[in-house]
Amino acid sequence: MPRIDNEQFYLNALKKHGISSCGLNWSSDAHQYIRFEKILELLLQNQFNEETLVDAGCGFGDFYRFLQNNDITPKQYKGIDTLKEMCEIAQNNTQCEIIHADITTAQLPLADYYICSGALNILTPFESELFIRNCFYASKKGFIFNVLYGNKQSKIYNYLTKESIESLAERLHVREIQLKEDYLENDITVGFLK
Repeated sequence: MPRIDNEQFYLNALKKHGISSCGLNWSSDAHQYIRFEKILELLLQNQFNEETLVDAGCGFGDFYRFLQNNDITPKQYKGIDTLKEMCEIAQNNTQCEIIHADITTAQLPLADYYICSGALNILTPFESELFIRNCFYASKKGFIFNVLYGNKQSKIYNYLTKESIESLAERLHVREIQLKEDYLENDITVGFLK
């Protein structure tokens, strides 16, 4: 059972804050971009150069615009989001293919890399595992994501520990785990590489 209603969580933020980082429940533009930077560091560390990329939980397509602002253009970018409203905004913002789907259950398109920034934050641990598993299996080279990190218990947010990340990596037969931490409190960026 979901911890909270995902659709209402995001639609309420969109209604209150509009098309902005706060409209996606980020605390600020700065925090959103710091997380994007950590994902990009792991992509570049793994020779990301014109590969295909799927942004799981793409929101408004902000990661695509972040790549453009850094003069990086993937061979192909696709976004996936569970909310129809986000898909429409992302399509308009990116002019790329945006898929409306539940990432925990959908058959996902193959891509060199999958990335995710923030979409795991309100899922249950079980839903998070389904999400991560599905993205990892749909990637040819790896899945890079950030997630709330630590032993905190919350009625809204999902925190993963290093032990739970390593255990999941073992079950998925991840060849290499890469971690970026100590950039924001209670946040970690993880690369599951094939």
